[in-house]
Amino acid sequence: MIFLQLFITFFQIGLFGFGGGYGMLSLIQGEVVHHWGWMNTQEFTDIVAISQMTPGPIGINSATYCGYTAVHNAGMGDAMAMLGSLTATFALVLPSFILMILISKMFLKYMKHPTVQSIFAGLRPAVVGLLAAATLLLCTPENFSTPKENPWQFWISVLLFLATFIGTKVFKVNPIKMIVMAGFAGLLLLY
Repeated sequence: MIFLQLFITFFQIGLFGFGGGYGMLSLIQGEVVHHWGWMNTQEFTDIVAISQMTPGPIGINSATYCGYTAVHNAGMGDAMAMLGSLTATFALVLPSFILMILISKMFLKYMKHPTVQSIFAGLRPAVVGLLAAATLLLCTPENFSTPKENPWQFWISVLLFLATFIGTKVFKVNPIKMIVMAGFAGLLLLY
C-alpha cells in the first residue's frame, strides 16, 4: 500500500511542482512529513542536506531519499526501501517526461504567442513563492533551535544562514563552496 501512496504522492508533486527541485521541496515536505507522516522534520532536513550535496537535481535526489526513508520507516528491509526509492523517483520524473513529449513541438511553435507569454508571466511569481515557502519551511526549531532551548545553536545557525546568503548573493561565492564551508563551520561550532 505504501508503494501506491508513494507513487501517487510523488506523481502529483512532479505534476504540480513548478520551479524545479527547490520549488518542490515545500510540496515534498508537506506530503511526506505533515500529510503522511512517513518521516519527521529532522529526517526531512537531513534528506534536503544530503540531496544538495549529492550530484543531480535536488528534487529527484529528495524523492529518492524520501522513498527509501518512508519504506524503511514503515518497517521494511533495505531491498524494499530501494524499491521505494525507485517508485518515488520514477513517479516524480514521469509527469515531466510525459509533458515534455506532449508539448515540445507545440511550445516551439507557439512560444511567442501572447497567451503563452501570459501563462509564463503568471507562473514566475508562483515559482518565487514556492522557493520562499521551501526556505521558510526549513526555518524550524529542529534546524535552528530556539534562543531559549539552545542559544548557541540558534545564533550560530542564524549566523551561518546569513553568511551563506551574503556570500552567495553579495560576494558571488560558488554555492557548492558555501555548502562545504557551512558544513565544516557547523561541524566545528555545533558539535
